[in-house]
Amino acid sequence: DVYLNVAGGLRVSEPAADLAAAAALISSFTGRPLPKDCVVFGEIALSGDVRPAAQAEARLKEAAKLGFKSAFVPAGTKAEAGRLRLSAVADVRELTRLVGEPAG
Repeated sequence: DVYLNVAGGLRVSEPAADLAAAAALISSFTGRPLPKDCVVFGEIALSGDVRPAAQAEARLKEAAKLGFKSAFVPAGTKAEAGRLRLSAVADVRELTRLVGEPAG
């Protein structure tokens, strides 16, 4: 089991927060920080596959407006990325490869 504490005790009911939580856990385990200018969204199935997120284009547009430069998104996301560099993620294994192997 994994328990995740969100800052301020905020309740997260957004399924697209799954991929961001997984990326944070992998980052912590590997000791490799995620880029500060990167946004992450996507839903993770029990199989480990990453499912598309609703409103992907709106999310990416807003992320670009807020100054983000890159994004980890579900594979197959059909959205105009604008000036964001997208990294498509099909499953948790691929996310682990993208975030990095354990340091040292």
